[in-house]
Amino acid sequence: MNKTLTVALTCATLAGAMIVATPSQAQMSGVRNLGQGQQPEKKPQYVPGAKAQEKVFPLGTTWTAVSLNGKNFNGGDRPSFIIDAQYRARGYGGCNTFAATAFPLREQHLAVGPLAITKKPCEKALGATEQAFFVALRTAGAWDIVGSQLVIKSQGGELRFDRSL
Repeated sequence: MNKTLTVALTCATLAGAMIVATPSQAQMSGVRNLGQGQQPEKKPQYVPGAKAQEKVFPLGTTWTAVSLNGKNFNGGDRPSFIIDAQYRARGYGGCNTFAATAFPLREQHLAVGPLAITKKPCEKALGATEQAFFVALRTAGAWDIVGSQLVIKSQGGELRFDRSL
C-alpha cells in the first residue's frame, strides 16, 4: 500500500509540474494558467468600420450644365444630358446632340462610352466650349451630388450640373 501511495503521489506531483508553467511558456504553448476564480480574458473582436452608404446615381433625371472648371456656361443653350434606366446617355452639347452608354459604377465612379455626335456647323467659340464639354463628359471618372448639383470629375476637368425640370 505504501508503494501504491508513493507512486500515486509521484504521478500527482509530475502532473502538477506539467500544469504550472511560467507566463512566457504558457503564452508560447497557447496554454493559459487560470488560477482560482479567474475568468479567461475576453479579447475585443474586430468589427469592420461601417461602410458609408453609397449614393445612387439619379437615373432618368435631366441635368443642365452650370460650369466647366469654374467657368460658367452662358446663354440659354447650355449643355444638358440624361442617363435613362438602360444606361443610355443622351443630350445636347450647346450646338450638337449626342448619345452614348454611361454606367454609374461602385464608389461613385462613372464610365462613359464613345459619344455619337451630330455634326452641325457651330460658331467657333461655341464649338470650342462644346468640345471641352464633350471631352470632360467622355473622360468622366467620378460623380457626386453636392447640395442640389451633380458634380462630375474627369481628366478634362470638373463639370457642375443643375437638375432640370
